[in-house]
Amino acid sequence: MSSNQGSSPIPQSSGGTSDGLFRKPRDPSTAPRHYRTPRSLPDVCPKEPPGEGRALCEGPSVVVDQHRWTVYNSKVNLPAALNDPRLAKRESDFFTKTWGLDFTETDVMPSFYLPNISREHFSSYLQETAQREKIHERCKNICLNKDDLSVPTITNNHDKARAELEQVPKIFMKPEFVLNDPATFNAVLPWSHFSVAGGKNSRDVASSRLLQEKLSHYLDVVEVSIARQISLRSEAFFHAMSSQHELQDRLRETADAVAKLRARTAAIDRVMCRGPLRVLRDALTRNNCIKLHNKLKLMAAVHQTQPTVQLLLSTSEFVGALELIATTKEVLQQELQGIHSFRHLGSQLCEMERLIDKMMVADFSTYTQSDLNRAFEEDSQVLEKVTEQPAAPGKDRLQSLVFGLLRQRKLDFLDIYSEEMIRAAKNIVRQCVVKSVLQISEIDADTVKFHEQMRLMTFPQWFDLLLDIFEHFILFLKRIKATLSVIRNMVLEVLDSSQRSRLADVSSATNHSDGRTNEEEEEAESGGPALHSGEAELAYLTHEGLFISDALNEAEQRSNAAAHAQLRAQTHTETCGSDSASATTESSSSREHNSNTTSSLPIGGAAVISEDVMPSDLELSRVANNVQELLYTASDVSHDRCVKVLMTRAKDGSLERLSSSEFVCLSQAVESFVRDTEELCGRRSMSLRGALQSQANRFVQRFHEERKTKLSLLLDNERWKQAEVPAEFQDLVDSIADGRITLPERKPTGCEDRKPSEFLCVDGQKYAVVGTVLLLIRMFLEYCQCVNDIPSITTDILTRLADLLKHFNSRSCQLVLGAGALQVVGLKTITTRNLALASRCLQLVVHYIPVIRAHFETRLQPRQYSILRHFDHITKDYNDHIAEISAKLVAIMDSMFEKALSKYEVKAPMPSACLRNVCKQMAKMHEAIHELLPEEQTQMLFLRINASFKLHLKRQLARLGVGNDGGPQYGLVMVDVAFYSENVQALRSLEHLDLNMPEIWEQKR
Repeated sequence: MSSNQGSSPIPQSSGGTSDGLFRKPRDPSTAPRHYRTPRSLPDVCPKEPPGEGRALCEGPSVVVDQHRWTVYNSKVNLPAALNDPRLAKRESDFFTKTWGLDFTETDVMPSFYLPNISREHFSSYLQETAQREKIHERCKNICLNKDDLSVPTITNNHDKARAELEQVPKIFMKPEFVLNDPATFNAVLPWSHFSVAGGKNSRDVASSRLLQEKLSHYLDVVEVSIARQISLRSEAFFHAMSSQHELQDRLRETADAVAKLRARTAAIDRVMCRGPLRVLRDALTRNNCIKLHNKLKLMAAVHQTQPTVQLLLSTSEFVGALELIATTKEVLQQELQGIHSFRHLGSQLCEMERLIDKMMVADFSTYTQSDLNRAFEEDSQVLEKVTEQPAAPGKDRLQSLVFGLLRQRKLDFLDIYSEEMIRAAKNIVRQCVVKSVLQISEIDADTVKFHEQMRLMTFPQWFDLLLDIFEHFILFLKRIKATLSVIRNMVLEVLDSSQRSRLADVSSATNHSDGRTNEEEEEAESGGPALHSGEAELAYLTHEGLFISDALNEAEQRSNAAAHAQLRAQTHTETCGSDSASATTESSSSREHNSNTTSSLPIGGAAVISEDVMPSDLELSRVANNVQELLYTASDVSHDRCVKVLMTRAKDGSLERLSSSEFVCLSQAVESFVRDTEELCGRRSMSLRGALQSQANRFVQRFHEERKTKLSLLLDNERWKQAEVPAEFQDLVDSIADGRITLPERKPTGCEDRKPSEFLCVDGQKYAVVGTVLLLIRMFLEYCQCVNDIPSITTDILTRLADLLKHFNSRSCQLVLGAGALQVVGLKTITTRNLALASRCLQLVVHYIPVIRAHFETRLQPRQYSILRHFDHITKDYNDHIAEISAKLVAIMDSMFEKALSKYEVKAPMPSACLRNVCKQMAKMHEAIHELLPEEQTQMLFLRINASFKLHLKRQLARLGVGNDGGPQYGLVMVDVAFYSENVQALRSLEHLDLNMPEIWEQKR
């Protein structure tokens, strides 16, 4: 056949050029597609003869790619592509072609970082691959390598096959070629070439024959190509067949060997194994019977669970009943699972457990009610359990309830306590009110509502009621703190027990392997097996007539020394995990009589169950924190109930109408109660303080309004005349000077009869004051005293006092400077004496402002110091007012000078009448103020008056044309000036006053 052409391999020598042909090594990734290596058959031969099937599939297809450009359309030969016609001289090699003719080869220095590789480096690799190389060479003799075919042969065969396949249309090469498709069928058999008519003509016959020949040709081409591929792989087929025959022979030998082995094994089983296996089977049956007997005993013990639980519940042994239920449920799940007779026992136990939960919650609620509502005359400690029978040594009722609730994860029992606590707090207030109303005959408790009863009380009666409520709430909080301390200690004990149990498990796990080895050795020495865990559990559950400890002791007597150690470890674990439960569950004598069923716990089971059912460490820690928060809540509830009592009394405004001393007593009582609760509960509650602060603000408002109204009335009735200073006001001022900014105690009348003085002596200075200022001093001392008694209202009192001082300043300004006293009081005129007296009163108030500021500063926080700026503003306003009064006095004299000196004439007789009148008015001014103002202020005032006189006299002399020329008129003027100076300096405290009279003359330029 034609397919055999080029199928014979070309022998290849070991050298690359020994046959005269140069073979360039080919890289499969960079070689053309039609040179790609065909895949071999891995299951037949490691290396297959080269073929053209793969190249035909992966190279460009003549049929499929006949309408697009492929590598077969290339018409340029390789020399034409490599030669560059632009170069005059052909390049010698690749480097000169790429980098130019000037490129010269140089020796490359070996790298310092690369080692020198020799054949010795590959010696180990060659030794490892030597055996595989031999196998490879052997396979090459069977199946020639694809490289044995020469390149021209492969190329020629490939080109020839491709040229033949190009004749076949592309439609036959498509994967979806199916003649069932009408379009495909019409494309393969074009019926358009045949006539439509039913008859046949010579043309149709020729067309069909031509079509048949063409299809036959296509078939021949495909068959030839297939035959060529088969011929290329003929050696591989023969090798596969020979391998298959050899494999069948080996399988036949293996089957014979297996048949012989089976026959021998059957003989061994018949002779040696059936008897011993029967012995082992009988021993296993005996062990199963023993286990069945033990199960029946265990079932009998479990069957007594319900009566025992009911007996425990009748004695309120909740924890013991829960432990028994938990143990029984664990036995049902692990040991008795699937027992048909116990199919409903699990649900019954769960129902009983839920019933116990409800009973414990109800018992805890009852205990809480009886503990919180018992009489306060009793001891404030925890309410103990009262039983008819003497209780065994152990925990009290509260600890048993708390442990049971914790075990059942009823962590919301604190909410029950909180609700009962709130109700008890309400009852405390109601009981105190009822008890107080019964002692007051004026109030009918049957007809008057509860809140109205407190409003109808007088303040002393209501205050006694409030103190009684405070005292009861202190005892109430002490009782709650004692109860919560027991609960918290119980929670912490359970938490500590859980942690210690966990540590014990870790330590026992580390010693488990050593203990097992010692147990096996001592068991061999004793000659009998030790008591296993299942047997110990059975003895523990079915022992009759003894306590749990007796059952354990009997079980321990049957074990050896290794079992002793193991049981002690388990007992220690049980003690750590459930010490509270065991102490409580063994406290009744009834359980002693029925210990055969109550002791249904395996050895060490209590500790394991406790770890499973007890809350986690995080939950226990959260409960301990909630206990502390509940104590804080108790403090808040107590404060809230007291706030309601306070607000009920304040609803009609009765607290606002209290006197200062009464409100101070109320404030001190509240502060004492708040301080006691903070020390008791460790928390600062703000509700009662806030209510007191609210009432204090209202009290301060009323307190301030009363004094402001009183001050307004005093000012409106003040006639601005100097008042006598009673001795008590002088003592008040003296106490302020000594640093005691408080109101002195009132002395009984008649004990000391001292006459009042004309002036008020303050720090060695005499102040002529009006009666309103004396009362003002007492008022601001009342404000300071209020701050001493109620520190919480310091800022409010400060602002109110500042408002009072501003009101005094503004109102006195309106009455004196604004002449409001003429209409209010009916004064005929505002005299200079009134002005000087008002100035002196203002100066007295300014003197005490720093004292008041220092007093308030000591009672303010540093962040509140900014409020003290009110005193700075008040001081400035007062000083401005004083300056305005001084300016008013000067203005009065200035207007008199302007009026008198406008008529001044320089003529005899001298001194003139005008100057006589001026001196007379100045004497009156001096007489009015010199007793009221200090000498320094009097001198400064007359210096300003003298300056005004010189200014007006200078203007009049300039108008008259009298100058300092030594003439007759100058002499007359100097006589008047001398008269004026003599009269002014004759006044008291003005002897050394420098009048500087030459300033009346115009300076000559």
